[in-house]
Amino acid sequence: MSDPKLQVLTPQNCQLIFIDHQPQMAFGVQSIDRQVLKNNVVGLAKAAKIFNIPTTITTVETESFSGFTYPELLDVFPGQKLLERTSMNSWDDQKVRDALAANARKKVVVSGLWTEVCNNTFALCAMDEGGYEIYMVADASGGITKEGHEYGMQRMIQAGVVPVTWQQVLLEWQRDWARRDTYDAVMKVVREHSGAYGMGVDYAYTMVHKAPQRASGTHEIVPAVPAK
Repeated sequence: MSDPKLQVLTPQNCQLIFIDHQPQMAFGVQSIDRQVLKNNVVGLAKAAKIFNIPTTITTVETESFSGFTYPELLDVFPGQKLLERTSMNSWDDQKVRDALAANARKKVVVSGLWTEVCNNTFALCAMDEGGYEIYMVADASGGITKEGHEYGMQRMIQAGVVPVTWQQVLLEWQRDWARRDTYDAVMKVVREHSGAYGMGVDYAYTMVHKAPQRASGTHEIVPAVPAK
């Protein structure tokens, strides 16, 4: 049998879990700019929604310490149940294990806080006890320090976790630009969340393909007048 980690992520072979994307947890993040972190998390969530990826959202000590999950993340999944825990390790919670099992997919894409604590323990236990393959989204996760994130990632990689980025996951799910049923939605996520790549898409649409500007209303360009 071939190595399952050689298989490309597809909308049919994986599920996604968001762990503790809550303000107090984000306050402690020092490994990545917090606004960039939130941008990447929401971009990943929108990608999952496009491709109908089974998604679990779990939280810890919401009302006593961590605060409520980012509203921007919840807006992507209206009505989604949030699986509240007391344990730092999501794997310790039966509700979380049941949710993962119900999705019946062994490849689990993970985005969470903090890398070296909640992500680490979940990944190691899910692999060891549950037989899951873990794909850790490094730029949609954050650590208490840069070293904490780095060495947390290294520890997981040594154990067999596959490191990925949120945009890498999005494009693996899309795979072929001929897949027109998801093309426009993917491009929308790229323009909104992919920084320079998204700006390049806007430029190509308007300057190369002469598409209308992506803006509300009409914006007249007043011609420049050469200085005398």
